[in-house]
Amino acid sequence: MSQMGRLTGGALFVLADGRFPAGGHAHSGGAEAAVTAGRVHDVASLAEFCRGRLHTSGLVAAGFAAAAAAGYDPLLLDEAADARTPAPALRHTARRLGRQLMRAARATWPSAELDELAAARPRGAHQPVVLGLTARSAGLTPLEIAYVAAYESVSGPATATVRLLGLNPFDATGVLARLTTDLDDVAERGAACASRVFAEGVDALPAASAPLLDIAAERHAARPARLFAS
Repeated sequence: MSQMGRLTGGALFVLADGRFPAGGHAHSGGAEAAVTAGRVHDVASLAEFCRGRLHTSGLVAAGFAAAAAAGYDPLLLDEAADARTPAPALRHTARRLGRQLMRAARATWPSAELDELAAARPRGAHQPVVLGLTARSAGLTPLEIAYVAAYESVSGPATATVRLLGLNPFDATGVLARLTTDLDDVAERGAACASRVFAEGVDALPAASAPLLDIAAERHAARPARLFAS
C-alpha cells in the first residue's frame, strides 16, 4: 500500500483535485511541446515523459512545497525556485500559476501568511511555494503536500495528452497508476530534503534539471497557435 493511501485530510483531496480553481487546466506541463516535437505519441512515450518529469521538476516542486509547508521563509524559497528555473517561459508560468493558486487559496483557507506573501509578490510567487504555504494554512503536513506537488507534475501532462492525441482516458489513467511507486519515492525524497532546510538552507532542496523541458518551453511560448499556455 502506498504512503498516499495512508494519508488523510479533506484539504488534501481538495488541493489534489484538478477542479480546484488554480488554473492548472490551462497548462499541459510541457506535454503539448513534446507532442508537437514527436517525443510523445502514444501511451508508452507518455509514460516515459511523465516519469522523467516526475523525477526532475516534480521532485523540485515536492521539495519546495514541503519546505514552505514546514514554515521556511517563503521569500527565500521563491528566490531559490527562480535560481532553479533557468527558462524565462517556465518562470513566467510558475509565477502565473502561483498567482492563480494564491487567489483560490486565500478564498478557501485565509491566513496572514498567505496575505503577506501575496503582498510581497503581487505578480505571483512560484507555484510550489504558494502550494506549500496553502498546505500550511489548511493544516496539511509537508509530506502530504509533497505528494500533491509530485502528483500535479504528472497528472497535468497525462490529462492534456488525452486531448492532444485523443488517447483513451483509461490508458492515461493507467500511466498514472503505474507511477505510484515513483510518486511515493519522489514525495518522500522531497519531504526529506525539506526537513533539512532549516539546518542547511535552500541548498538542501532538490535542484534536478530537465534541459529538454526548458528548451521546449521556450519554443512553445513562441508558437502563435497552441492549445495550452505551457
